[in-house]
Amino acid sequence: MKQFPTSDLLKSLPRQFFASLVKKAGQYIDQGFDVINLGQGNPDQPTPQHIVAKLQEAAADPINHRYSPFQGFNYLKQAAADFYWREYGVEIDPNKEVAILFGGKAGLVEIPQCIVNPGDTILVPDPGYPDYLSGITLARAKMAVMPLRESNGFLPDYHDLGSEMLQKAKMMFLNYPNNPTGAIATTNFFEETVKLACEHDICIVHDFAYGAIGFDQHKPISFLQTEGAKDVGVEIYTLSKTYNMAGWRVGFAIGNASVISAIELIQDHLYVSLFGAIQEAAAEALTGPQDCVKEIRERYERRRNVLISGLRSIGWNVSAPSGSFFAWLKVPSGYTSEEFAAILLEQAHIIVAPGNGFGNFGEGYVRVGLLSSEDRLLEAVRRMESLEIFQ
Repeated sequence: MKQFPTSDLLKSLPRQFFASLVKKAGQYIDQGFDVINLGQGNPDQPTPQHIVAKLQEAAADPINHRYSPFQGFNYLKQAAADFYWREYGVEIDPNKEVAILFGGKAGLVEIPQCIVNPGDTILVPDPGYPDYLSGITLARAKMAVMPLRESNGFLPDYHDLGSEMLQKAKMMFLNYPNNPTGAIATTNFFEETVKLACEHDICIVHDFAYGAIGFDQHKPISFLQTEGAKDVGVEIYTLSKTYNMAGWRVGFAIGNASVISAIELIQDHLYVSLFGAIQEAAAEALTGPQDCVKEIRERYERRRNVLISGLRSIGWNVSAPSGSFFAWLKVPSGYTSEEFAAILLEQAHIIVAPGNGFGNFGEGYVRVGLLSSEDRLLEAVRRMESLEIFQ
């Protein structure tokens, strides 16, 4: 059979980091090992039952068997606006300031293609979510990194960027609570961000995927709560983490009307909107009972506490995350991120994500997911202890 070469565009895309983790896990599982996979970000609990019930009901309605409106049903946009008013006190125009997304990742990859041109510069956190790079590559844009250092609370220090870089920048990705570091943003930081964006005409794209997951009674703040934020950017919200709906692929962009219009335009060419029953279920999630969100957040906090206290008890001096469902752990002295991750996989059959997979400034760390039961996390701690690395 003839083999057709792939396009230069596909060849230019970055290696899919998480796909390689899945492949590694599968190789050891196929060999019969009991692998504890702490490397991925896939919620392990089911979607709350009242959301599933709404999907089942809506799937039987013939109106949802037809094409949905290209830009989504108005009731879901209204639900997103109501959600932001209830949770953050932010007033949103559902007709102009909300775009329905095929999951948060789709929006993050689409946005660079919507508002920057080839050769334009996009500021990206390092370490950061690897799929930001996919959208930048597809837009033929250039990337400039913003180092996230522990000494600055894993927030970028804008004074380090320099006037030349800021003059070139057309867009900036931010993400708090942060993947992979688990850091949270402050009000002062977001105020500084809005000021910077106004001065340099930079569009801010805040990835708020872990917005519902803050620990120690600290509720993560929305970028849009900052005065002037809608003038300079948008926020991407996904239902994947807040409601354990990762496989449903539904989220929304919210904020600046011109960016929302551009997102909807590109999606008009790519999709014919989401299955209507999923949109009904998403609206139920956003506006229905919220006890499930509290339960999800508390489960991750219990897991965080079990993991961090366990690791400290075996001599690994680690810091606890403030949000998200990840822990960002400094590797023991004498190891690189990949060396330490390889030892855990080969000798303890534990998968963690090496920090350099999230950028050069991720070197020296590994990311551990809080997406296994407390018993499995404790088993992982016991296996690590048996390696006698921390004695």
